[in-house]
Amino acid sequence: MAEVKRELRVDSFFRYIVNDCERKEYMEELLLNDLPAVIDRCLEYWHTGPGDYRPSCLQFNLIALELAYRNYLLWHEEDKARRTDVDDGSIAMVKRTIDRYNQERNDSIEKLDEQILAWIEKRIPTTVIAATNSETPGSIVDRISILSLKIYHMAEDAERTDITEEHRKRSLMKLELLKVQRHDLYGALSTLFDDYLAGRKRMKLYRQFKMYNDPTLNPELYRRRNV
Repeated sequence: MAEVKRELRVDSFFRYIVNDCERKEYMEELLLNDLPAVIDRCLEYWHTGPGDYRPSCLQFNLIALELAYRNYLLWHEEDKARRTDVDDGSIAMVKRTIDRYNQERNDSIEKLDEQILAWIEKRIPTTVIAATNSETPGSIVDRISILSLKIYHMAEDAERTDITEEHRKRSLMKLELLKVQRHDLYGALSTLFDDYLAGRKRMKLYRQFKMYNDPTLNPELYRRRNV
């Protein structure tokens, strides 16, 4: 009996290794492998103020890179929007910039989902599985990039010289929790791909339809245009 259990454990271990290798292979095909680490490298690079947001010699999904960069730009505009030492006109300009970046961010999420769906359909041409996921791969990549920004800036906060030790301990505690959350989220992304490719779930595209940026759908815009 003990030998049977041992064989089962060994068999389970090797199945895990095979699945992990297959997972790494398809993440590499989509250029989404090592996603958290790659975004961390990009954030270090972007904070140097480069002329081109695309790091040279970086093999990474270009749509995911664009999405992460839009979140980087949004983060810093959101910081500016909280300032109280500037006039209302300056804040209004910042808010319009936020709207534009946010629209571009949502467009990138949808483009990434379109790319991933096309890739899946080449591997799994037809499926009758009704089960879907409430969150798309593009949305998960978006959340991972936002968590990466939180990790970068929480680490930065913990290194400040103008804070108390109690403040530093709180920031370090939050930093570790953010890292765990990002690790779990990347694992969830990998598991979702497993479910798609195994036919356990079916990928669908979900459109954002941001109405406030559309002058034909936002009543505050189209009513004044028709006056």
